[in-house]
Parts: sequence; structure tokens; C-alpha cells
Amino acid sequence: MTSTTPSAAPGVSLEVRGLHKSYGGRPAVDDLSFVCAPGTVTGFLGPNGAGKSTTLRILTGLARADEGEALVGGEAFRSLSQPARTIGVMLDARALHNGRTGLETLRLTARTVGMPAARADEVLAMVGLEDAGGKRVGGYSYGMRQRLGIGVALIGDPSVLVLDEPANGLDPEGIRWMRRLLRSFADAGGTVLLSSHQLREVEATVDRLVVISQGRLVREGTLEELTAGAGTRVTALDPAALRTALDRHGIAYEHRAGAELEVSLAPEDVGRLALREQLVLTSLGATAGGGLEDVFFTLTGQGEPAAQAPVGPAGATPPVGPVGPAGAQPPAGSAETQPPAAAPSAAPLN
Repeated sequence: MTSTTPSAAPGVSLEVRGLHKSYGGRPAVDDLSFVCAPGTVTGFLGPNGAGKSTTLRILTGLARADEGEALVGGEAFRSLSQPARTIGVMLDARALHNGRTGLETLRLTARTVGMPAARADEVLAMVGLEDAGGKRVGGYSYGMRQRLGIGVALIGDPSVLVLDEPANGLDPEGIRWMRRLLRSFADAGGTVLLSSHQLREVEATVDRLVVISQGRLVREGTLEELTAGAGTRVTALDPAALRTALDRHGIAYEHRAGAELEVSLAPEDVGRLALREQLVLTSLGATAGGGLEDVFFTLTGQGEPAAQAPVGPAGATPPVGPVGPAGAQPPAGSAETQPPAAAPSAAPLN
């Protein structure tokens, strides 16, 4: 019986240590460090030009770092004896050969990485393309190419997946399929690192986040830590009394400009505390709120910051290489099965 669920050998992590890379004297990645642990889906976020694609290219052996290390299971990609059996990569599904069929593409990849031909049929079913396996890739829609690209990455039955914009071109059913695939892969002990600009989809998919801007790490942590970590900026008529009250209740805070404090509580909770402690607040505002999108804009300085709560008194988000659960072939007439008028542009190398 053909398996439609991905498997992964557990225990292989991704680690970036003090990574530096410059092009023409301009730093693309600047002292970047983070870890992706087995059993987790990590979202890799940043604005265009932040250094995401450069980092992924170094991780997957397509570029060399000027300084630092990018390790897969403790080894550089170039040192892996069987890279396709360890890490599955999809950086640009448009790199697939237009003249081959989907099944030919998978069989050739299987042969190249030392997997049996039957693995190609198994993976074709995993990615929901069994009815399109005999069709040439040049006739695939962008969403179908994305599915096939993920299939190519899955061929070697790897422990790690590195995917750049995997949801591009997928219709809603395809996005749900991809989410199930990544979740099943991680639940089986695999490690997933995905880069995406689709913040709402990232929020629905990942366990952890790595956010970079201008080549540097600006925040790393679980989705809950970043989104629930929205706090409050507050000033009081008596700043010392406010600090004393926060200390007494064990509430974390950081000093900001002047007498302003950033507190790890929601504004309404700060207000209630001030009421109980009979403190007069002179300003009270949320630092972020609403979800990943607000956090992303706040951390990277992109767009408008999150709306502030009213101030007042107290009380009141390159190539395909050898990655699973199955998704059904998209229904006829869905967005994925229709050839696009124009292929969406790729995420720029940054």
C-alpha cells in the first residue's frame, strides 16, 4: 500500500552560527545565528533584501559564507555524504525541466540519489499529482510545479526540509494540503525551515519564528512568545512607585525613553494593576497586537506600527533538490490546475 504520509529520521537540526556574507562590500548577512530543532516547523521571515535567500543558499551549499557556519546535523552541506537523504530543498520550483513529465522528473531524481523507482510513484501520490504524472511539466500550473518541487525534495526521504515560498501559486486547498504535509513531517521528527512572505499562512503553520532585517537577527522564539508577547508602554506620575509595584508582583519590564516602561502585560491588565495599587498613569499604549503581521511590522520597521491603545488613566506575521502528507489532486477548474497568465515573480535573492 502506498504511503501518503511523510516520514523523517528524527534528530537532525539546522544551526546557523555567526554567519557573515557580503556582496560588493555590502553585507547581506551580518552575524546571524539561530537554530531549528527537530520536530518543529520554523518560519524564516524578513522584508525583501533582509538576507533570507542568501542564508538559505549558504545552508544548502549554493553559496559560501565569508565567516561563520551553517550546519545540517552538525555538518556543512558540502560535507554530507548523502545530502539528499539528509536535507530536502526547494528554492525555486520554476527550475524544473519543462520537457519531462512529472513522473519522469521524480524517477530521474530517485535514480540520482540512490532511491528505488517505486519511490517516485509513492511521492507522486504524496503531492497529489498522480493524475498529472504523465503530463509534461511545461504544461503544469505554478501551483502544480510547487507540488512537484516539494515532491522532488521529498524523494530522498530526508530528515530536514528547507523551502522558499512553498505556498506560492497554491490555491486554498493546496495551502491546506501543504500545511498538513509540513505538520506531519515535523510530527514524525523532521525539521522544517520555510521562508515566506505570506504572514497569515506562516502564523497558521509554524511553531517557531526567526525574524531578520538588514541581515541581522531581530527576534527568535515560539509563535506564542512573539505574538502573545505583545506588551504595553506605560508612564506613571510616580515612576518609582510603578516600578516597585511591578517588582512586587514579579512582572517583567524594560526601561524605554525617559520614565517610560515596556511591560509584559496587556494594557487592560496594567490598568487594573494601577487601580489596585492606586497609581496614576500618564500614558498607556500597546506595543503590538493582533497577531504575527503586527509583530513583523514592529520588529522590521515595515509599514505602519500597530495601533495604539488610547492613552488615559488607569482602570479602564534557485533550485529544487531532494522533502510529507498527501493531498488530493486539485479539482478540475481550481486555481492550481489552470495555467497562469503569467508566472508569479520569484522571491528575489537577498
